[in-house]
Amino acid sequence: MTPILYSYRRCPYAIRARMALKYAGIEVEHREIVLRNKPPSMLALSPKGTVPVLYVDGLVLDQSLAIIHWALAKSDPDEWRMVDDSIAEGWINKNDGPFKILLDQYKYLNRFPELNQAEVLGAAKELMLEPMELALGCGRYLLGSHLTWVDVAIFPFIRQFSMVDIQAFEGLPIPLVRAWLQRFLESELFHAVMHKYPSWIE
Repeated sequence: MTPILYSYRRCPYAIRARMALKYAGIEVEHREIVLRNKPPSMLALSPKGTVPVLYVDGLVLDQSLAIIHWALAKSDPDEWRMVDDSIAEGWINKNDGPFKILLDQYKYLNRFPELNQAEVLGAAKELMLEPMELALGCGRYLLGSHLTWVDVAIFPFIRQFSMVDIQAFEGLPIPLVRAWLQRFLESELFHAVMHKYPSWIE
């Protein structure tokens, strides 16, 4: 049975899952959902109603990191899994936790009228972007000279953050982060998973 992937093109969680699946050479039946009209078949598999959701041989994976690790366990030709687990966990916890909160505040400022966008940008810079700049000074990637799943898992969130105010992002003193981001944006892997699918209707 071909694995079924419920996805949403712009969702950073879905992007990182799709990149891992593509890298691992796993073909899926792609079902592009409409967020305001989620398909009953997806909700039956995962009632929380978030993407991505991967269904394969009776197994339901509804967390992007679980999909990444499942895919890499199937195939990992460039050894993305060769990481120090404690360092990897630190980066992921920071990205998926406090940085994601700042990203939402920065992107949807109208929902947080008590916040100042420049202050949110400064907080994100201190929390995530400056530590990334420091790490990238030791190699092309966050954990050194070797691309790992950690870079792929964090990239879509930095991409989304950079797009909120491109001029402000370009003005930050983080040239290594911008170069890292640009390498992903220009990569064949990223372009391969950003195909525009028609909405899947049951």
